[in-house]
Amino acid sequence: MTTTTLTRPDTAAASRPSGSDAARHRRKRVLNWIAVHSVAVALALFFVLPFVFVLLTSVMSDDQAMSGDLWPDSWNWSNYSTVFHTPGFLGWWRNSLMYALLGTVFTVCSSVPVAYALAKFRFRGRRTAMILVISTMMLPPQVIIIPMYLVWAQQFHLSGSLWPLIIPMAFGDAYSIFLLRQFLLTIPQEYIESAKVDGCGEFRTLLKIVVPMAKPGIAAIALFQFFYCWNDYFGPQIYAAQNPGAWTLSYGLESFKSAHAVNWNLTMAATLLVMAPVIIVFFFAQKAFVEGVTLTGVKG
Repeated sequence: MTTTTLTRPDTAAASRPSGSDAARHRRKRVLNWIAVHSVAVALALFFVLPFVFVLLTSVMSDDQAMSGDLWPDSWNWSNYSTVFHTPGFLGWWRNSLMYALLGTVFTVCSSVPVAYALAKFRFRGRRTAMILVISTMMLPPQVIIIPMYLVWAQQFHLSGSLWPLIIPMAFGDAYSIFLLRQFLLTIPQEYIESAKVDGCGEFRTLLKIVVPMAKPGIAAIALFQFFYCWNDYFGPQIYAAQNPGAWTLSYGLESFKSAHAVNWNLTMAATLLVMAPVIIVFFFAQKAFVEGVTLTGVKG
């Protein structure tokens, strides 16, 4: 015998949300979204507004740039052309590009084998070697700048150039080695052992197996090194100050600012031109950069 339960119409209607309840639920979701994203929006404005101020100032006239106006009366895009035609500016750009590219290539090529050895090789003193690498990160460069300058200037006669900054990068960078070693620890040892069983030597295993799997970590250290070299001010000030032909953008910008002490519009235009390559590089490589930084340090 089957028993059928009938639901009263007024009870079913009461169980469905009314129009006012649905509206109240939508308002609650909107308020929750605003509460969650308000901090992110505030932080975004905090970082974006200085760039907006620099951009607006860079297209102002000379007189308006010195006033308290925040919006340009006329958009003077010719300020960027004036900056490009400033004597020495293109040379500073070329020097910065050479310094950043060579420094990045040398650092990556020299740091990858060392990080691979510290991560995957088993040898006596490996932990001591890692401690020595980390300890060099704690030594401020200002401590050794005088003896290093004397060596490069008196023994190798390379003062007045950027080579004293580029050549040492061919011997590894402590921070890059540490960061990449942490990433290589996440690569399973089984892949490396399988390659050796197939007849691959250590160098071929590094190139064919480890490097393709470590692309995010390598991209991260490459971007870090590129940004460091591009923005480096202390190094060019020490080694290239006496030779304007070897100045970089970071160091030449200070001279540009002094030469145009009252032309803040030109100074801001030059600042944007200096920042543009870094922003473009990070925009196109941010996926690999974020992935490399996220995965690095999973294992210790």
